[in-house]
Amino acid sequence: MTSSAVDNPKRADRPRRGEGPPRRRRVLRWVVLSLAVLVLAGAGTAYWVYDDLNDNIDGIDLDKAIGGDDKRPQKLPTSGQNLLVLGSDSRAGANGALVGGSKVSGARSDTALVIHIPEGRTKAVAVSIPRDTLVTRPECTTRSGSTLPSAQRVMFNSVYSLAGPACVVKTVEQMSGVRMDHLVEIDFSGFKSLVDAIGGVPITLDRAVEPMHLSAGTHDLNGTQALQFVRTRYGYGDGSDLGRIGLQQQFLIALLTEIKKQDLLGSPAKTYKIANSLTESLTTDSGLDSLTELARFGRSMNGIDPSTMETIMLPVRYDTQDPNRVVAAEPQATTLWKAIRTDSAIPDSAKKSPATGGS
Repeated sequence: MTSSAVDNPKRADRPRRGEGPPRRRRVLRWVVLSLAVLVLAGAGTAYWVYDDLNDNIDGIDLDKAIGGDDKRPQKLPTSGQNLLVLGSDSRAGANGALVGGSKVSGARSDTALVIHIPEGRTKAVAVSIPRDTLVTRPECTTRSGSTLPSAQRVMFNSVYSLAGPACVVKTVEQMSGVRMDHLVEIDFSGFKSLVDAIGGVPITLDRAVEPMHLSAGTHDLNGTQALQFVRTRYGYGDGSDLGRIGLQQQFLIALLTEIKKQDLLGSPAKTYKIANSLTESLTTDSGLDSLTELARFGRSMNGIDPSTMETIMLPVRYDTQDPNRVVAAEPQATTLWKAIRTDSAIPDSAKKSPATGGS
């Protein structure tokens, strides 16, 4: 024992650094080891969840699928964005049961919305394209890699079933001259799951929707009811697809309002449930095919108040050869697309559709 230890008995009894009562050292080591295991396990779980959800999303390289950036319209001259949203009526998998076991084969773009977000990203305009609109389909590459030749006077919603979402983007860009920065496609199952995951969507009706036995007033719609609501056609309004568009736009605003009202980040369990149900039924362009990119895009839209979002329909008139079909009404359609293409305010004259009496 050293002299310093003799002179200071308390120091002699003090354990050296790293030493201590055996039981205390063992407890400390177990605490440190347990924390390390928890951290590593948590990181591993987080990565597994992230990677699993990323794998759910199907991504499409639009430039490659359409035929190169030089064959597409110019991007907006501002920081504004254009997003094409497609609702697919595929009967594959769980989707068939959601529509009464329908045996209709293939899939069509049951809903098509061009969402224009002007510079500043504090407002948005949603333009619905009626599924019965006759359009000129450009030459496209099908899912199997074969070439689908160009054709005139084809129904807009048939483009998806014949060549897929990339061809729909190409068709919309050709008919409008507007560059689609992003694509988002969701099917029946994903739509239902999203509505159920957020606990339903309240919607207020100014008149009854007889096919669903919904009276005027406020109703909370679950996923199955919401799907039926946005697909209601016969027995409501004039029974056409144009009348259904009004219901779809009304529900879109209600859905976005409910999503914004809920604090999803405050509930990791709900966030995962929503992300899991949505990504399994989601197809996007390659710029949005990861949770990171989807979250970044979503945050950039945070300043938009759904209550101020404008919903309009592509101005159309009934076709002279086939009264069951519509065609773009001129000069309204050209004026509308020009305003979006230049990120300018849309004139009231461009919002009037002859097929609906100008409303």
